[in-house]
This record gives sequence, structure tokens and C-alpha cells, in this order.
Amino acid sequence: MQGQDNDSESDTAVAARGSTDLGYETYGADNLADTMASNDDAHLNGSDADRNAVAVAEEERPIMQAQVVLDRVGFGPGVIDGKMGMSTENALRGFQEANDLETTGELDDATKAALSKWEKIPATRVVTIPSNWSSAQYSEIPDDPADMAKLKKLGYTSLDERLAERFHTTVDVLKQLNPKVGTSRTQGAAQPRSVASGSPETPQSQDYFTAGQEIRVPNIGADRIKPGSVNNSDWQKTLASLGVGSEQPEVDRIVVSKAGKTLKAYQGDKLVALFTVSSGSSQYPLPLGEWDIVGEAYNPTYSYDPEVLGKNGSDDGTHEFAPGPNSPVGVVWIDLSKDHYGIHGTPDPETIGRAQSSGCVRLTNWDAARLAGMVSQSTQVIFEA
Repeated sequence: MQGQDNDSESDTAVAARGSTDLGYETYGADNLADTMASNDDAHLNGSDADRNAVAVAEEERPIMQAQVVLDRVGFGPGVIDGKMGMSTENALRGFQEANDLETTGELDDATKAALSKWEKIPATRVVTIPSNWSSAQYSEIPDDPADMAKLKKLGYTSLDERLAERFHTTVDVLKQLNPKVGTSRTQGAAQPRSVASGSPETPQSQDYFTAGQEIRVPNIGADRIKPGSVNNSDWQKTLASLGVGSEQPEVDRIVVSKAGKTLKAYQGDKLVALFTVSSGSSQYPLPLGEWDIVGEAYNPTYSYDPEVLGKNGSDDGTHEFAPGPNSPVGVVWIDLSKDHYGIHGTPDPETIGRAQSSGCVRLTNWDAARLAGMVSQSTQVIFEA
């Protein structure tokens, strides 16, 4: 499992580019996130009447409200779905540990009191899907490795999938939040890419959402991209597409627990972030011990080798896969000093913590991107049972 670092531009070059040159429309001159970025001033500084209206509207989504707050402050609940589950319980334990509370993994009274600092942040917000999403090219990803290797990018299969990843959730949750929004292609939804004869690409299924619509989404935040802070325009575009900000804490130690299915990030002895992970398998167990980070690859290519993956006897052959969010390693590869091992994203966020990996440490794409902004080659990596 190898990545290729595509970092090629200077801070000055990217900072000097206008928003129209970035491949997406930015939120503003002081925030290069996309136009769907969070704006908490409207909630934190609004009138009492506005805040009361929000409180009434959000009474039925207390778990989702806690999830979006935990996600904002670095304790990732995984897929935001308004339900208690393993990833949300892990996030609560991390938040509780960081705030010297009893680590129950429950949304108990003490934890609610600690989270009340962000009680004015609603569970959801309304956004307008960018108009240029209608011209984006979506196609299904073939299962056959040889066909997959023919693709120039392992991009999103649909606008729906792209939207779900942008807001750290699933298409089903977005449909539940927007039961009356369903559309058809005759109303302007993105058309599938034409498929040439013999092409491995197949068009995506019909989208539920379409560009230009106003829809309700989980109110994720911490998505500000500071001008001049990212020295790779492709990576900046990826951060914007994932709703991940550039302002992340620098950490000097990360600890992956196989039993706990967590990755904890520390500044000294202070826990500042926690993410649920998948790590190791019966065939390729997590290599316990201490390791170094030897590099990071943003939007990496992927070297598919059935022998390395334990598929002995496979006639697939070796292949080089293009970058993209649907790459087997997602949007980022954090390379470790242990051969063939790394920390990376995934095209299947719902499986994190539930399915085994091929020996590596796997996170959702948005958590992996956030972690990449926290670590460096001086960060200590510890794998424990």
C-alpha cells in the first residue's frame, strides 16, 4: 500500500490565486472553505427569539446535536446519524477523558453540562448545493481491479454520495432530513457520464438531490480554511469537499488501540482528539509497538498487489489505481516506518470500527484528512493491544 505525494505548490502561489481558480466557489476572502461552510455567528449572536426557535426545532435531534459538537471539537462520532452507536460512544469517552469526567460513553448529565458550552449550535443547518455540482462527472467504480486501474480518477459515484461525505453522514440520513426534496433528472439533476464502448465506467444511479437545491444537513463545523495555510491546491479542494478545516492542533503522540478501536491524539499528556478506526485483521494483525511517520501523501495513487493483500493465487495481477475519495486508501496516506503499513481513509465510512482492514489503520476520509493536519514526522505512533 503506497501513496504518491502530490504536494507541488508553495503557500504564496495558492494564497495568491482567486477563488474561481480553486475549482470551487469559496465561502469568502477569509475562509476558503466552500459556500456550504458553517456560520455559527447566526446561532451564537442571534436574538433570544431566534435561539428559542432553534431550540424548539432541534428538540427531536439531541443525539445529532451532540454528534455535531463532538465532531467540531475533535472527538469524531464517525457517521453523523442521530443515533447512539460505537463511534459516538467512543467520541463521548474521549470528550469525557479530555474534560476529567467519568468515562461512561453515555450522554449523561455531567457530559451534557460540559457540552452546554455549545448548546446554541443547532443539530442541522440549511445549505444550497453549489450550482457547479451539476456539471461534475460521476460514474460507478468497477469491482474488477484491471477495470478500476483504467479510470483516471476514483471519484464520487453520485452527487448524493459527494453530499453525504461533505457533511459526514449517509445518503439515507440526508433523505430523512429532507423527505420532500426528491427529484428527477428532468428537473436538472446531473446527467451520467457517457460510456464509451468497452469502457469500465458505468453511469451512476439517479440522484435524490440536485444542484441548486436548498437542503437540511448535519451542522458540522471546524471547516474554516485559512488563506495561505495549504500549499497544495488539490489538497485544499479535498479539504473543502470534506468539510475539514486547515486549523488543526499539532500533536506529538498518537495511540491506536486495537481493543478499543480508537486512535487518540495527544499534546503532551492532554488528549485533544479521538477517532474510531478499523485496524488489522486475523491475517494481518496490527503491528504492536512504536513506529515513526515517514511521510504523508495527499490524494495518493494506490499500488494494488494481491500478494501484499494476502490474495495468494489471485490472477488479478498488480495495478496502479488513480487517486480519489473512492480509492481503497481514501484521500490520504500517512506512511509508517513499518513496511506496507499506514494510516489512511476509506471509501466506506459506515464500515469503520466494524470491518477488519488489511492490516493498516483505517478512518473515515474526513477524520483521516483532519488527522493529517495534526501529525508530522516528529509525531510518535504507538500501536497497542
